[in-house]
Amino acid sequence: MPRIPHRLLPSVDRLLGDPRLKGLGVDSTILKELVREVLKEAREAISRGLTPPESDQLVESVLHRALAILSPTLRGVINATGVIVHTNLGRAPLSQEALLAMEEVCRGYSNLELDLASGERGSRQSHVETLLCRLTGAEGALVVNNNAAAVLLALAALCRGREVLVSRGEAVEIGGGFRIPEVLAQSGARLVDVGTTNRTYLRDYEQAIGPETAAILRVHASNFRIVGFVHRVTLEELAQLAHQRGLLLLDDLGSGCLLETTQFGLAYEPRPQDAIKAGADLVFFSGDKLLGGPQAGIIVGRRTPIEAMRRHPLARAVRIDKANLAALQVTLLHYLRGEALAKVPVWRMIATPLQEVETRARRWAQAIRYATEVRPSLSMVGGGSLPGEGVPTAVLAIPGRGGWVTALAQRLRQGLPPVVGRIEADALILDPRTVPPEQDDDLVQAVRKALKAEL
Repeated sequence: MPRIPHRLLPSVDRLLGDPRLKGLGVDSTILKELVREVLKEAREAISRGLTPPESDQLVESVLHRALAILSPTLRGVINATGVIVHTNLGRAPLSQEALLAMEEVCRGYSNLELDLASGERGSRQSHVETLLCRLTGAEGALVVNNNAAAVLLALAALCRGREVLVSRGEAVEIGGGFRIPEVLAQSGARLVDVGTTNRTYLRDYEQAIGPETAAILRVHASNFRIVGFVHRVTLEELAQLAHQRGLLLLDDLGSGCLLETTQFGLAYEPRPQDAIKAGADLVFFSGDKLLGGPQAGIIVGRRTPIEAMRRHPLARAVRIDKANLAALQVTLLHYLRGEALAKVPVWRMIATPLQEVETRARRWAQAIRYATEVRPSLSMVGGGSLPGEGVPTAVLAIPGRGGWVTALAQRLRQGLPPVVGRIEADALILDPRTVPPEQDDDLVQAVRKALKAEL
C-alpha cells in the first residue's frame, strides 16, 4: 500500500523538539501556533500535488517566522530626503533634552498628576499650561494627543447640536483622510458652508449667521495653496463679527509655528500668538510639526471655553501621555529660553547656512569615492506646513539609468541603518540638511555598502 504523503510530515511535537527551535525566546504557545501554521501550509501544498517538504525545510520556515515576530518593525532611519518635517518618517525629531526628559519620566514614577507641595492630586496639564500661556499670550491652554483630537474636542464640547460656519475654501482634507466636514459630523456640530472655494467675504459669514450658529471656524491652508483670483477674510474681521454676534471664533492653525518664518526666506506662517492677539477665542495647533516637539494637539485661548473642554468626557479619551508631555514641556522651555534655533532640530535644520550644508555634501562625495555630483536644490519644510516652501540647500546626487537608481534606493532603505533619499532626474538625491552631522559616517558607510552590493 503506497504511503500517504501527508503522513510523511513530522508531528507538531517532533518539530518543537528540534534543537534549533529551543531557546529562541518565543512564547511556547506562539511557537506551537507557528509550527501548526507551517504544517498546515505544507499539507495544503501536498494537496496541490507538490513534493512534501523535508523536516529541515519546515524548521527553517518556523525559524524565519519566529525571527520576524521577534524583530521590531519600527526603527530609526536616516532622513536624507530633504523634507524637514517628514510625516512618513515620524515628523519632527526631538532635542536631546526632550529625549532625556521622556526617559526620566518613563524609567520610573513621576509627579504626572501629583502636586508635590500639597501632596494632593494635581493635573497633568499644569506641566505645560503656564508655558503655553506665556508663549502665546493666551488665558488658558489644554493639550491632547494630536491636533485632530483638539479640534474634535472643542467642537464636541462647545458646538454640539449647533452650527459652525466654515469657508468652502477651508473645508479641507489633510493627511490620512482627515476631513474637516467629517470631524464636524463626528462632533455633533453641523457644518454650514459659506462663500466659494476661492473667494469668501465677510458678508458671506454675516448672511449665514442664524439662531443656531455657535461658532466660526477658520482652517489654515497648511498643506495646499490657492493662488490667483482669491479673497479671504482676515482673522481680525472674523473676530469682530463673531464677538458682535456672541459667537466663538475657532482658529485651526495646524502647524504650530512660534517663530517668524520670514527671517529664513520662507513665506509668512501664522503663529498662535498672532491669532490670540487678533481675537481668536481658541487656537489649535500640532506639537510635532513646526513647533518641533512630540505628537500633541495644543489648544490655547480664553479660559472659559478651555475649562468647558477640560470637563468634557472626551478630554480623558484624547489626553496626552506622560512621555509626550515631558518632551513637550522641554520643547516649550527651549522657546522660552530663546534657544530654539540651537536646540530644536527642525529649526536648527532650517537655520543651518547653505555653505555648511554644501561643505558636508562635498565631504560625503569624497568619502563615498564614487561618481557623484553636488547640486543646488531645495529642502522642503513638509509635514503639512508652508506648502511649496523650501530652504536653499546642496545635495549629493548619485546618477544612474533605468531601474538602477530605484534598486540603489531600495538597498539603502533596507540596510542597517535604513537611509531614505529621493529620486530626481535619474539620480538618487541625498540632502545633508535633514541629516544630523553625527549621522554622517553612518550614511557614508551605508551608501558605500549599497554601491558595493550592486557591483
